[in-house]
Amino acid sequence: MIRVQAIVTGMVQGVGFRWSAREVAHRFGVVGFARNRHDGSVEVEIEGDTAQVDRMLDWLRTGPPGSRVTKVTVTELVPEGDDAFRIRESQ
Repeated sequence: MIRVQAIVTGMVQGVGFRWSAREVAHRFGVVGFARNRHDGSVEVEIEGDTAQVDRMLDWLRTGPPGSRVTKVTVTELVPEGDDAFRIRESQ
């Protein structure tokens, strides 16, 4: 089990990015959260097995239709044992 933080930059707010990320996370079987940041980026934390997390990171690098991802910065974190993928309030 691994957990990563991904900061997604580009045109990623106002395009349904967080909601799409939640749907994809459910499909891929990962947990964590997504939230908008005040700088216009989206922060996503993903927890699952390595293959699941890698699939989710691949999706984040493209995002949903209407988004334009320019960069995804990934940082490894300590797993927290979340039980779902949630949309959180902006930070």
